[in-house]
Amino acid sequence: MDTNQVMDIGMQGLIVAAKLAAPILITALVIGFAISLLQSITQIQEVTLSFVPKAIGVAVALMIAGNWMISEIVSFTNAMFEKIPTLLGGG
Repeated sequence: MDTNQVMDIGMQGLIVAAKLAAPILITALVIGFAISLLQSITQIQEVTLSFVPKAIGVAVALMIAGNWMISEIVSFTNAMFEKIPTLLGGG
């Protein structure tokens, strides 16, 4: 196994991690921005106000994107297991 193969596996892992984190992070970002905008308009400066909507939004995003996320990580894991013989130089 050479350096290029290690870098390729690392890059693929980072891409999969970013793809899996994106729906959750974008949902939390959008909800947090909306609550922050609402707080600035109404001048309610409560720090804990955004927690419940973010938690609900992230739960909904997980329910919607969860099946896709699981299939992505399973296909990535299968691809890594299939690469083991070639990485060890056996085929």
